[in-house]
Amino acid sequence: MLNTYSMGRYIMVALILAFGCLYALPNIYGEDHAIQIKAKRSAEVTTELMDQAKAALVANDIAIKRAEIIDKQILIRIEDGEKQSIANDVIIGTIGSEFVSAPNLAPATPLWLAALGGKPMKLGLDLRGGIHFTMDIDMNTAIEKSIVNTIAGLRDDLRKEKIRYKKIRRVAGTQRISVQFRTEEFAEQARKFLRKSYQNMVFDDKSDGNNYELRGTYTEQGIKDIKRSALQQNISVIRNRVNEIGVAEPLVAQQGADRIVVQLPGIQDSARAKQILGETSTLRFHLVDDNNDVRDAVNGRVPAGTMLVKQRQGGQILLRKREMLSGEYIVDAQPTVDEYQSPQVSITLNAKGGNKFSHATKNALKKRMAVVLVESRKTNRKDKDGKPIYENVEEVITAPTIQARLGRQFRITGLAPQESRDLALILRSGAMIAPAHIAEERTIGPSLGKENIAKGMYAVLFGFIAVLIFMVVYYKKFGLIANLALAANLVLIVGVMSLFPGATLTLPGIAGIVLTVGMAVDANVLIFERIREEIRQGRSVQQAIHHGYDSAFSTIFDANITTLIAAVILFGIGTGPIKGFAITLSIGILTSMFTAIIGTRSVVNAIWGGRKVDKLPI
Repeated sequence: MLNTYSMGRYIMVALILAFGCLYALPNIYGEDHAIQIKAKRSAEVTTELMDQAKAALVANDIAIKRAEIIDKQILIRIEDGEKQSIANDVIIGTIGSEFVSAPNLAPATPLWLAALGGKPMKLGLDLRGGIHFTMDIDMNTAIEKSIVNTIAGLRDDLRKEKIRYKKIRRVAGTQRISVQFRTEEFAEQARKFLRKSYQNMVFDDKSDGNNYELRGTYTEQGIKDIKRSALQQNISVIRNRVNEIGVAEPLVAQQGADRIVVQLPGIQDSARAKQILGETSTLRFHLVDDNNDVRDAVNGRVPAGTMLVKQRQGGQILLRKREMLSGEYIVDAQPTVDEYQSPQVSITLNAKGGNKFSHATKNALKKRMAVVLVESRKTNRKDKDGKPIYENVEEVITAPTIQARLGRQFRITGLAPQESRDLALILRSGAMIAPAHIAEERTIGPSLGKENIAKGMYAVLFGFIAVLIFMVVYYKKFGLIANLALAANLVLIVGVMSLFPGATLTLPGIAGIVLTVGMAVDANVLIFERIREEIRQGRSVQQAIHHGYDSAFSTIFDANITTLIAAVILFGIGTGPIKGFAITLSIGILTSMFTAIIGTRSVVNAIWGGRKVDKLPI
């Protein structure tokens, strides 16, 4: 029988529409202004901490709507959104340094809907605003690291050239490197080699009598190159971290010679973003010195070539200063669990790091190796330019015994679950050449202004209403069915964009939705005109409906597929607004094909299919 669907197909269409309505529903509830508090590392948020924060807000006349602990984070919703920044300052002054707080917009979605995974779709900076960070790069640390690496490089290069040196060290209190030789012949060979191989440095002869010495100083261009490299490396790392925490269409850009601007539109977890972006952790691996008594070192008698480092479990441990490996060789890090379901981080090194680690552990079997977590923290001191000085804080996470020669892959244990995830993310995103610290943080509003956005939305609404009126007047009842399909299409677009965390609605994205509306209407116009044409050629009503949909399908499919291919290409090679347009266009094409072809066909079949009809209201 023509134009009849099975009950199963009607149920399928109904379920898809119900699915779209369910996940589009959170968008009508809006959002609350909130403050988010998250623990760093092994710290833990508690109800006592939440009560302490609430009491501080109440004491400052800031009304609280609701406070709760969700996913090991404290979320305090406040009544007056204009006091959000004040509330954040109050909480920062209340909680300890083990915690981080940040302003946020928390969805006001009902608990039952949130339990089903319902969340409002993310809006871009041009529609919603977001979080703006300005990050300072500690260029002094970048230069310090370059000096250390240069000293190590000088040792290796002079050995390869078979140029015997006496000592290579840094001149105390300066950025100069001293290379001492036993004979004038070796000094002359080194002078020729170094001036050719180290063009970013100038080597001056400081020989005096029987002391043969060359002193290297970075050129002005050499210092600029170090700073430029540090800035570009940090931008790359920050971009990786932003991508890891799932922020769509971020802006990470250079500002001046030593600053980076980060804008995070529509962010849902600003506290974690602040922690991850500001995190400067890296790892170092050292052998434990078990030949000397750590108690002597604690009392001030630290043996040469060793250092005292505190342990996470308490107390201090004596380590060899010479590092076996550093975090710069890490290319991948994933949070996993061991055979006892305890959290760990599985680390993969690059080829150079794997060879270096294999060589370092070859002669260290049955010896203990300390995994040192290094964090850069801000001090109360400032440099000559008035900028804050940062210092490295070292902590031994674990010190296992080396049971076998290690290579490119190994595991780190002794971590808390959240710590393993955050540490893996930080290591995976790459090591920063120089610490980057958040110097400024603010919430920014829509770049085009609420008034312009409202006018744009009104224009979309009026255009939508005009299309609805035209379809009803021109195609009568069939036009009404097309309008229902059009409304269902919009709901499905919103539902799909709300379901996928990577989808963000921007102002160009709204243009993509408008284009989708036009394409969806165009599909129905093609179908209805083919039905009219079939009726004019003398076919029966049922045959006209059947041939109208079948004939128009190939045309609609081809047009939409070619547009979808273009949208995918735009998403793949475009950035910013172009991606926002491509996302909504791609989703809209898929949903409009469903509503314009299957959706309207289901309604038409349910009303007129499989029965004797003399005339269609079309």
